[in-house]
Amino acid sequence: METKDATVEEESCDTDSTVKTNCGKRKNEETDEAAKQGNRKKQKKCGKQLRRGERYVPPPQKRNPGVSFSQEHFAETSYYFEGGLRKVYPYYFDFTTYCKGRWIGKTLLEVFKNEFRAESMDYYNKAVKEGRIKLNGTPVDDLNIILKNNDFMRNTVHRHEPPVIGKPLEVLVDDGEVVVVDKPASLPVHPCGRYRHNTVIFILGKEKGLSGLHTVHRLDRLTSGVLLFARTLEVSKKLDAMVRERQLEKEYVCRVEGEFPEGEVVCEEPILVVSFRVGLCRVDPKGKESRTVFQRLSYNGRSSVVRCLPLTGRTHQIRVHLQFLGFPILNDPIYGSSAWGPNRAKGGLVGMSDEELLQALIEEHRSKESLHLLDLPDEEVSGKQGPMTKCQEHNDQITAPESSGVACDDGSCKLTQEEVKEEGSQELHKSTSAAGIEGETNGGHDEKESVSDVASRTANSNAFVRDNLCGECKIVRPDPTEKDLVMFLHALRYKGPDFEYSTQMPDWAKEDWVQD
Repeated sequence: METKDATVEEESCDTDSTVKTNCGKRKNEETDEAAKQGNRKKQKKCGKQLRRGERYVPPPQKRNPGVSFSQEHFAETSYYFEGGLRKVYPYYFDFTTYCKGRWIGKTLLEVFKNEFRAESMDYYNKAVKEGRIKLNGTPVDDLNIILKNNDFMRNTVHRHEPPVIGKPLEVLVDDGEVVVVDKPASLPVHPCGRYRHNTVIFILGKEKGLSGLHTVHRLDRLTSGVLLFARTLEVSKKLDAMVRERQLEKEYVCRVEGEFPEGEVVCEEPILVVSFRVGLCRVDPKGKESRTVFQRLSYNGRSSVVRCLPLTGRTHQIRVHLQFLGFPILNDPIYGSSAWGPNRAKGGLVGMSDEELLQALIEEHRSKESLHLLDLPDEEVSGKQGPMTKCQEHNDQITAPESSGVACDDGSCKLTQEEVKEEGSQELHKSTSAAGIEGETNGGHDEKESVSDVASRTANSNAFVRDNLCGECKIVRPDPTEKDLVMFLHALRYKGPDFEYSTQMPDWAKEDWVQD
């Protein structure tokens, strides 16, 4: 072990054949200033000498926030279509993270046991034996290794993604400045949670050759409709300014329970985020000011089609305001749930704590075998919650992704460019199995060496590859139905000072639609 450590140290001190005893010394007696400067740099790189048996940790490298997904990422795996669904062949994937401050001095065993409990310790021990867990690019042979500051951890997992609706992703506009698409329901906008290739960003890259797009706004996974991307940074800043200054007019259409009142209905109730982890909100005096204008378009005797104009940009604003008014969206798995009480939070009356509400939602969907509709992380559902498995806060992960915990917006959320860059930066940092990320290295390790050979074979063979450690490979899950994948909320139109983009009315919003 000591010999191995010494070798690492020698290689880190200098790139030539100079060994530790010569680190910081010139090989010749150059006296020019350039040589002196080079010598000082080498001394700085070598740093303090390691004690015998002490493990060397390379310094962290800055991440490039401007990096976007490339063809190498898109080639990780491929799609296939079955039963009207778009599916992804399982693939091998690397999750990476630097050592957190609270992990320093603890063993890998302790970290996995206390914070990454989605898998059993038996799984992690087997993963170690197969070389799937690495520290600073070297396979770990013992989970009892003590973590140090700047340790770079890599965990290779066999990744499965949930299926989505197989409807083609239609590009409405691509004029060199913006890309506008008609997003089908069930598709997340960007990689998060269990979704990566089954997202709008990856489908555009894999099937349309569109990459390097700038996110302007987001839509909920179950929401369909108009979705905008900027082609260039200049256009992105322009659209971002319009969002901040509320120059964008957004129009949605939805189908709600019961007979919605005629005429214009305005809701101005403040909205509070109850849980970022699961994307749950409610009306609360302590929340942020919100304003939505509603107008009924039709009523079929059982449900109403309603036009929605969100004038502010709060998470789930339309859905929460409709629930407050007593007319939740007909098939909303969260805000139409009976877990909110007999009146389903009409008038803001909940009658339970946030924790009790979350548990009631989980139990209701558990009894209906529909927990997937809540997009809850598995650890949240099982009660084995760990502080580092969520996606909403964009923390790095080293365990397999669970159901998406991101609270993407129903169209009224506004992303600043700083948030967009941070989002892209964090996702690229933790998702590097496709490697070759231009201009980015982690912990001094060449990302091009982190590509899993098996991942490449999976993508090229277009075949299902079973993994001996993967629990998902042992489970046969029934395919979701269209009812599971569609919510009756659609972004119908986006209008700015000099542009307007719109889609056709969805079938469920038409007057001749037959309600089951």
